[in-house]
Amino acid sequence: MRFDNLKDWLAWQESLNPKEIDLGLERSAGVLKQMGHVLAFDCPLITVAGTNGKGSIVAILEAIAVSAGLNVCSYTSPHIFDYNERIKINRQPVEDALICEAFERIDHARCQLAGDEHQLTYFEFGTLAAIDLFFRTKPDLVILEVGLGGRLDAVNIMEPDVSILSSVAIDHVDWLGDDREKIGYEKAGIFRAGKTAICGDVQPPQSVIKRARDLGCDLLQREKDYRVIEAERAGISNSDDGWRLESPFSELMNLPPPSLIGPFQKDNAATAIVALQSLQQRGLLDKLPADHGLFRRILASALPDIQLAGRFQKIHDVPAVYVDVAHNPHAALGLLSQLKISAQASNFMGKTWAVVAMLADKDIARVISNVATEIDHWCFAGLDAETSGITRGLPVTDMLANLPPEILPDGLTTDTVILDALRQELMDDLGHESQSNPCKMLSDTVSLAQTVEQACVQVLSLAGKDDRIIIFGSFYTVNEAMSYFSVMEKFGLKHS
Repeated sequence: MRFDNLKDWLAWQESLNPKEIDLGLERSAGVLKQMGHVLAFDCPLITVAGTNGKGSIVAILEAIAVSAGLNVCSYTSPHIFDYNERIKINRQPVEDALICEAFERIDHARCQLAGDEHQLTYFEFGTLAAIDLFFRTKPDLVILEVGLGGRLDAVNIMEPDVSILSSVAIDHVDWLGDDREKIGYEKAGIFRAGKTAICGDVQPPQSVIKRARDLGCDLLQREKDYRVIEAERAGISNSDDGWRLESPFSELMNLPPPSLIGPFQKDNAATAIVALQSLQQRGLLDKLPADHGLFRRILASALPDIQLAGRFQKIHDVPAVYVDVAHNPHAALGLLSQLKISAQASNFMGKTWAVVAMLADKDIARVISNVATEIDHWCFAGLDAETSGITRGLPVTDMLANLPPEILPDGLTTDTVILDALRQELMDDLGHESQSNPCKMLSDTVSLAQTVEQACVQVLSLAGKDDRIIIFGSFYTVNEAMSYFSVMEKFGLKHS
């Protein structure tokens, strides 16, 4: 075996291909075939793509399948804490040893096929490992989440029975295009001829509809072919959160809300349920009961028991601290909605503090603008590739040039000369070793910190006990914040 531990395998994979993102199917499909696998599972496969909502839909599908007694395998990305989170069997992360063994089989096939020049990416290694392990598990259902786009994502080498497109919004423009039509075309690349395609976007781009039509897909669109009916319109008594699902397959009454926070999660749940119903109706998922009453009881058990970290998740009580992986403008609007709803529900009267750290290829200005009306104080932090090892990480000093004008303190413009001078000043201040918490105050409402941890310390020292803190911008941001608060709780540390 090339390496005997997961950490070394992953470090090596990060350097094997000079490109972090290298879209294309040929490498992955070639290696998988060399390993002796075919491009279709013996059980149904649901492939999930979309700008936002993919992770929620996968988590909902998992919960329902497990509640129904199915043996279910799922692959998602990225992870928050441990790489193993990406590859799960019955909602449980696969052990290091099994992943290492899969990596060894992949590496052996890779070298047989094209020698060391066959440079798989980090993501391709993980995707192939998941597929290899799932073939050996003999599941009843496999769920694969697309990493980026769809058409050229490594996940798309496998043939799905149902394709889900959760939403289409602007993100990853360097790879997918700069408008919804181009992005929709790439994401709809997971659709298959004659198979079911489910679209959770109520206004999908025409490129999505055309792709489904050209392939002869059975396209089911939210609000057109299936819809969520809220409690007050569903005639459900004594319930603020219950809802009804109307679909071509059945009418499911008095469903509990998903345990994931946000009213839009009912839409994600509806999309997941319709996908499973489609498989059941076509005779591909016999273990899922056809009886609507039995199926509803499964849903009643599953929906309140969905596990997904980092989605408006509360991680600290006083002051209240939340984390969210929102990292694009569409997700930021969802976060804005959650901040408003939670404030109304709790009669919140305090101030809202935000800690934000993002990757360099994100639309930082629009993300910040989309959530700005609910934020009173900002602390921008760095995800510096040099100090943290995060590829595409953005140092905090480079955040300045990307902030929307309404966030900039009075007197600070985006003039290059001014920013360059301030950047040098910040680098000197933030890098000063004698400072226990090297943060820079730009104004009463804006500060900068070199790391997410330093930003957390800074904001905790300033926020009142009745205030709230939202930390967002990336999976990496959530990871660092949750790690900091976990250590603080473990050792009983108090902020001052």
